[in-house]
Amino acid sequence: MTAQAEAVRAERAPRLRRFETAPVRGIWRHELALYKRYWKSQSFASMVEPTFFLLAFGYGFGSMVAVIGDYRYLDFVATGVVGTAALFTSVFPGMFNGYIRRVFQHTYDAMLAAPVDVHELVTAEALWIAAKSAVYSCTPLVVALFFGLDPSPGMLLVPFVTFFTALGFGLFGMWTSSVVPSINSFDYVITGVVTPLFLIAGTFFPIDALPGWAQKVSHLNPLYHCVQLVRDAVFGLRPLADLGHLGALVLFAALMWIIAVRGMRKRLID
Repeated sequence: MTAQAEAVRAERAPRLRRFETAPVRGIWRHELALYKRYWKSQSFASMVEPTFFLLAFGYGFGSMVAVIGDYRYLDFVATGVVGTAALFTSVFPGMFNGYIRRVFQHTYDAMLAAPVDVHELVTAEALWIAAKSAVYSCTPLVVALFFGLDPSPGMLLVPFVTFFTALGFGLFGMWTSSVVPSINSFDYVITGVVTPLFLIAGTFFPIDALPGWAQKVSHLNPLYHCVQLVRDAVFGLRPLADLGHLGALVLFAALMWIIAVRGMRKRLID
């Protein structure tokens, strides 16, 4: 470690014991300024893609499977695709934006030159990702309302569910961006981690249809807990079970925050 890095680390050491909101507000202003430039393209992709999933699977498979349990298949898929949208609109920005801003643009280096610490930077970036995702991921529900999904008061809870889900996956993406050797290495993460999470979350079919070992793995999948919470919010809450699902999402986000901060600190300062 160089003398300059030692000096920066020593200067920042007292700040590690506290968390300030001013750096978070500053980073959010920076994100908002950028968002004003690309909001149309990002909104199009984030809202239209899950709609295609909903219509393709809802009507494609729905023509063969009209009902799953007590739900129309279209309604079953609509609530599941909400979780998928939360995953895609959070993990990919965390991965690719985190890597590009750290390696190619050196945006994070510039931010850390201000009175901003790594844990504040990571928190602000993840909260921004989660806030956007919480809005975008509700698109499938809105579309499903036009195709016969009955509205319910519990739908108002869905953005909060997707916020915590996106917070965890956004932090996972940021941590991944700090450990991969190159941007091409994200292919391993997408194929080996993101795709399986997407497939065994109960989005398009109940996990009861999976083998026993796969069902056990599904219960460790944060996306599964998101999908279950969304369905319960739409079709009827189950307080005890839903507290367990929410606790799993909060725990996932907390663990991801710890390793994301450590990973980014190692790359940016140590």
